[in-house]
Amino acid sequence: MKYLHSMVRVRDLDASLRFYCEGLGLREMRRKEVPEGKYTLVFVAAADSPEAEIELTFNWDSSADYGSARNFGHLAFRVEDIYATCTRLQSMGYTIHRPPRDGHMAFVRSPDLISIELLQEGHLPPREPWASMPNSGTW
Repeated sequence: MKYLHSMVRVRDLDASLRFYCEGLGLREMRRKEVPEGKYTLVFVAAADSPEAEIELTFNWDSSADYGSARNFGHLAFRVEDIYATCTRLQSMGYTIHRPPRDGHMAFVRSPDLISIELLQEGHLPPREPWASMPNSGTW
């Protein structure tokens, strides 16, 4: 058996690609437009593990409410510098819901409310402003 991908539905494909590619640093691996089914599939992955993809499914003209996405759980990524990653995401307008106070773990949510866990490769010493930043919302 081989793991292939996880799929998440997205409301705004451009906003989702901005988050996953510009914010998290993933890259688009391939895209499939299906006009007869009125949907687009975009597969994204981290450069160092391209075999573990996330399929972003955009249903054209859909007004479906995907809810808070709490039933999904989360996607997790190991990062080289959790402080730099959180700073970049925050500067792009994303809320760090669980700041990396411990220098190891943080949570942010995608535009479609998917929880994303960021895990530092190893541990970094606690650093301000993160060390004293409170949690925000849910993740």
